[in-house]
Amino acid sequence: MTLVELEDDLTHLTLAPQLGGSIVNWTVRGSGQPLLRHTDTQALDSGLPGGLGCFPLAPWSNRIAEGGFDCPDGWLALEPNSLTDRLPIHGSAWQQAWQVLSQSANEVILQLHSTTPFAYRARQRFHLSAGRLSIELQVTHLADRAAWHGLGLHPYFPRLASTRLKAPAEQVWLCDASKLPTQLSRLPTEWDFRQLSALPESLVDNGFCQWNGHCLIRQPDLGHELECQASGSDCYLLYCPPGLDFFCLEPVSHPVNAHHLPGRPGLRLLEQGQTTELGFTLQYRSLQAGAPNN
Repeated sequence: MTLVELEDDLTHLTLAPQLGGSIVNWTVRGSGQPLLRHTDTQALDSGLPGGLGCFPLAPWSNRIAEGGFDCPDGWLALEPNSLTDRLPIHGSAWQQAWQVLSQSANEVILQLHSTTPFAYRARQRFHLSAGRLSIELQVTHLADRAAWHGLGLHPYFPRLASTRLKAPAEQVWLCDASKLPTQLSRLPTEWDFRQLSALPESLVDNGFCQWNGHCLIRQPDLGHELECQASGSDCYLLYCPPGLDFFCLEPVSHPVNAHHLPGRPGLRLLEQGQTTELGFTLQYRSLQAGAPNN
C-alpha cells in the first residue's frame, strides 16, 4: 500500500489514498505524539478506514433508514454497507480507493470518481502549515438525475480522563434504539459543551445542531490542544463509546437520517455539474508553556 506524507515545522501527516482517502496519523514532529487516534500497523493492515485517524463522509453522513430515499426522479434504493450496522452508513467514498491528483511538500489533493450510489466526483485537499491542518472536501454530482447530497468528516481523537471539549451547540437530536433521531431537544447538562467540559461516561452517539463550527479539544495530559473550525457545517456528531480510548467529533452538513426528516435539513439537491463543499481546520498548539482557562 502506498502512503502519502506531508509535514510542516510542527506536525507530520500520513494519508492512505487507497483506504478511502483516509488519514492514517497526524503527529507532533518533535515527540511523535498523536493528535488523532494513533493508527498502528495492525489497524492499517486491516484495510478498514474505521480503524484509522479520519475518513471522509460522502455523499451522506451516518445512517439512512427505510432502505433508501426519494429523489425528484424516484426512489434511490440503498443496501447496508457495513458488517457492524444494519443500515446504510457514511456514504460510499470511504469504501473506495482514491487517487493522488497532485502533491507538494505541504499539500496533497486526492480524487475519487464514484458510480455508487450514483455518479459523483469527490476531492479532498489536505494542507499543512505551522501546525494547522486544513481539510477541504468537495463533491460534484455527475449523474443525469438530481440527487440529495450531504458531507462530513469522521476524525477520531484520543480520549483520556483529562480530555476537555468545547463545542457550542444549542440543541441535540435524541435517538431511539436503532440510533435514528426522534426529536430535537434542549441540551442535557452533561451534554452541554458551550464551555470546556469533560466527556460523559455514558454513551453519546448523537447529532448536535445550531453549532457555529468552532470547537476546542484540550488534552492537558498529552500536552496540547486543537482549535478547530468547520465550514459548510452547522451540525456535529459526537460519538463517545464508554470505556474506549477515543471519541469522535464529526463536522457534518446534516443530521442523521436527514433524508427522512421534515425539510431534509442540511442536504443539498444537486443537478449534474453542481458542487457542494465542507471544510475543517485543526490548529495544533502546545500546552507546555501553559494555556488560557477559557
